[in-house]
Amino acid sequence: MAEEVELEVKPAKSKLPLIIAIVVVLLVGGGVAAYFLLGNSSSDGESSAAEAAPAAAAASAELGDALYVAMPRPFVFSVPGQGRERLVQIKVQLLVRGLDAEQLAKKHIPLVEGTLLKTFSSSTAEELASLAGKERVREQALSDVRQSFLDVEGKDVVEQVLFTGFVLQ
Repeated sequence: MAEEVELEVKPAKSKLPLIIAIVVVLLVGGGVAAYFLLGNSSSDGESSAAEAAPAAAAASAELGDALYVAMPRPFVFSVPGQGRERLVQIKVQLLVRGLDAEQLAKKHIPLVEGTLLKTFSSSTAEELASLAGKERVREQALSDVRQSFLDVEGKDVVEQVLFTGFVLQ
């Protein structure tokens, strides 16, 4: 009748060594590629650093380091709006150049806060709602702060008044 054929089933070979070998080859290849693409030769790095150092020193001597002096708390005040008062919160930082200017700005934070609060409180909700109005208020704040420093210290200390947070309710 029918003959039975016996087939011998061989156990499957494990693919784990093959997978490990592929991963190792990919890691080594990635490491070599990263070394050549990201690594700098010491002679190239030294020459660029030597050329860049005098230029950076000259630029910082002209302008000084840009430093930011944050006001310790946000300004919260009300302004008149159409029909009702609106509440405003503004976070401010001052851009100054050099460590001396930074120390002066920190020393006179109460003067700056008083000047800014007076400037901000004289604005209206409609003015603060538009981008152009915010820019006008920022420029007026810069002018007022600079004048305050000229009156007290006899020199210009603040380069920019920056609004780092602004909420109008």
